Amino acid sequence: MSKNSYSSEDIKILKGLEAVRARPGMYIGSTGVKGLHHILWEIIDNSVDEAANGYATSVRVTLYPDGSASVEDDGRGMPVDVHPEAGVSGVEVIFTQLHAGGKFNNDNYSYSGGLHGVGASVTNALSEWLKVEVYNKTIYGMEFSSYFDKSQNKVLSGVPKAPLFNTGIKTLKHGTFVRFKPDATVFETIDFNAETIIARLRETSFLNKGLKLYFKDLRKDPQAEEKLYCSDGGISDYVRYINKGKNVLYPDPFHFTAQKDDTIVEVAMQHTDGYSENVFSFVNNIPTPDGGTHDVGFKSGVTKFFNDYAKENSSKCKGVNFNGEDFRVGITAVIVVKIKNAEFEGQTKGKLGNPEVRPAVETATYEGLTEAGKNKKLAKNFDGIIEKAVQSAKEREAVKKTKELNRAKSGADSTRLMGKLAGCSGRDASLNEIFIVEGDSAGGSAKSGRDRKHQAILPLRGKPLNSEKKSLLEILKNEEIKMIISALGTGIGQDFDLSGLKYDKVIILSDADVDGYHIRAILLTFFFRYMKELITTGHVYIGMPPLYKVYKKDVVEYAYDEAERQKALQKVGRGAQIQRYKGLGEMNPDQLWETTLSPDHRMLMQVSVDEAAEAERLITTLMGDDVEERKKYIQEYANFNKTDEFEIKGKDE
Repeated sequence: MSKNSYSSEDIKILKGLEAVRARPGMYIGSTGVKGLHHILWEIIDNSVDEAANGYATSVRVTLYPDGSASVEDDGRGMPVDVHPEAGVSGVEVIFTQLHAGGKFNNDNYSYSGGLHGVGASVTNALSEWLKVEVYNKTIYGMEFSSYFDKSQNKVLSGVPKAPLFNTGIKTLKHGTFVRFKPDATVFETIDFNAETIIARLRETSFLNKGLKLYFKDLRKDPQAEEKLYCSDGGISDYVRYINKGKNVLYPDPFHFTAQKDDTIVEVAMQHTDGYSENVFSFVNNIPTPDGGTHDVGFKSGVTKFFNDYAKENSSKCKGVNFNGEDFRVGITAVIVVKIKNAEFEGQTKGKLGNPEVRPAVETATYEGLTEAGKNKKLAKNFDGIIEKAVQSAKEREAVKKTKELNRAKSGADSTRLMGKLAGCSGRDASLNEIFIVEGDSAGGSAKSGRDRKHQAILPLRGKPLNSEKKSLLEILKNEEIKMIISALGTGIGQDFDLSGLKYDKVIILSDADVDGYHIRAILLTFFFRYMKELITTGHVYIGMPPLYKVYKKDVVEYAYDEAERQKALQKVGRGAQIQRYKGLGEMNPDQLWETTLSPDHRMLMQVSVDEAAEAERLITTLMGDDVEERKKYIQEYANFNKTDEFEIKGKDE
């Protein structure tokens, strides 16, 4: 029943941590897998901040069988004395008060990733329970819990069970131990991904030279060994790690540091013979996947330096018109800045906004490269970069002419596309989806079995070009790739425009065999290299056709892996028959709709790239030239019913 009156009593004031529980997405981005790991990052980042400011040397992360996780450092320990204003311990303030912490005052932390003061309290608010131990001559302890209060008819979040207490147990240790269990009523899953955590710890070790980061996963093996991640080479080692398996233009990354006022800049960069540009940036140990002013400054510095270098070596560059991208073709760079008052876009800290950082990074980059140029041995490396830039500029002009030619031929291309593409009649792109299917046989069944209003079908008649280490010019000459670009409507590379996307879901649907998975890998590589925003914005999916049909008379069950096949056999019962689908073409239109196309029954996996550097390495390993590395990876990880680094988001709506 609607209420016509509106008064002050209708305004709800959320107290304490209620706001976090009511709108978790505002604080951690989502309640999916990414948000789950975010509450762990908040605790880890606090410990790393202790190390980054010289107070700790190690951080330990542990996963337990009950779904909880712990983080322990050997820093100073959270303050155990009573806060003068709050009247409770510093520990209680940190875990129960938003916008409270020691990082608003530069006296305690010169540089910190957790500047909003909400990290620890948000983790507490979204946990079923949380325990803290502080090691400071003796052991101090405190526990918190979240529960439904019947008298208030609401969930109370992160409530202290009792004030901080001194156990009286003496200890020589120092630091803080935090263990928490994410609340299953908040998150879609509370199953931490070990590989995601390892990737983050490995990354953190590169960013904090000499810091020891330990990881132990006790969920399946109580005796599991502890893994150590530590780097003596810092971000130069990080660049080498990312570029493993690639052909580099020079053996050692350029590395330089600088400080301007309160901004510390550190850069490592190395060019490869590939075509992709990979720039990874960080602020106070926090990754900034959306870039920001430090990214812009770095790119400006590179462009300025090599423009000047090209002018001084004009004989090699006669008649060539460069742009900034030409000097960054094939580059891998890691940019780290440390600043006292970082300004991010939102609590999830995806993009840096500080305007003073851009000139600091630009100057550091330009002067760093200039200084490197004084070394004749290092300066020789610049010639290879210029040669690649010249090639890039010429290819860019050729691509421009190719695009103009393609536009002139758009009528013929459109006719060919229409001959292959079975479009949908719905005009609302947010409701439409396109299936990229393997072969005409599967394409025929899919065209007949689909929802014609919202589902389009694009069959591939052969394997698309492997875009790894291929130039854009080569890509645009491949007919299958051209059809995909035309069908999606977004453009490609520098011309990519998400607003032109004709379908909300781009679904790769291939056979569950070696060839099918190869096609899937080729398409994912293409999207990653030339339409990355398509992935980062959540538009790319993998369709999962069943492997088995288990049936008896009118009873039919479909199974997507061996485990499901066994369950289906038990469900169907004695006398059950099994059909193994070797390809999508073996399914009739009705079966394909029921198992793979229907939003009510299908299984879709959403492709995401949360760890960009790890995804870069995976693409290089699987699609590059290093056969031994690829063989080694496949032998260790191959499982045709999982997605490795590409995160499973779950069943479709």
